[in-house]
Parts: sequence; C-alpha cells; structure tokens
Amino acid sequence: MMRSFAMAMLAVALASCRDYDLSSRLTDQSGLIPPDQFARYGREQAQAMAIAREYGHAGDGESLEDLAAQAGTATSYARTLPDVRDAGADPPGFRQTMRFGSGWLTMVTPVDDGKRGAQTPGLPAEATPATGR
Repeated sequence: MMRSFAMAMLAVALASCRDYDLSSRLTDQSGLIPPDQFARYGREQAQAMAIAREYGHAGDGESLEDLAAQAGTATSYARTLPDVRDAGADPPGFRQTMRFGSGWLTMVTPVDDGKRGAQTPGLPAEATPATGR
C-alpha cells in the first residue's frame, strides 16, 4: 500500500512540473496593449517596439547559439536607432534591455506579430531599417 501511494505521489509530482519553454509564454501578446498602440505613446516607445519586433522576427531555433544570434540581431538593430544609447541582451531569458538618451531604461521581449521594426508607427525618420534575415 505504501509503495503504491509513493508511486502515485511521484507520478503526480512529475506531472506537475512545468516545461522550461519560456518563449511561448513571453512572446504571447494576448491581454497586452497592441504593439502599434504602444508605439504611438512616444518616440522612445516606438523604438522599443521596433526592437521587440526585430527580436521576434529574428527568432529561429531553441539552442543557446540560436538564441544568442536572435538577441544579437535585435541588439544590432537597436544600435541603429537614434535615441538608443546602450543595448544589451539576455538570450536565455528572451529579454532585450536598452537605455535611451532621456535616461529611460526599459526591457522588451520578442514580438512576432508579422511586422518588421521599420513598419512601427512613430519611428523616427532617421532610423535605419534592419537588413534581411
């Protein structure tokens, strides 16, 4: 009896363990402000959303090397934007941080809504579009 109870508890414990696929949880935009609406809040918000869109567009693969390449693409794009002073990435955490000229420090996760960063409304005219994939 005790052995079967222990086996049942072990099965319940293993079934309750969640997977570590963070990308689906972090990139899901349901319940959040739509990206285009957030981009209309201001110049820096538009640039942050453009970076998030390029981050989401670059996403292929789940290995650490693929995640680092995806984050590198987003960081490179962030450095082309006029107000971004510093950009850094946390590839396994699916986060991109950037500091703007005004001192605003923010973080974005990949946004894969089918648009590229250059299609973001409110983006400064002097922003250079990212190169192809």
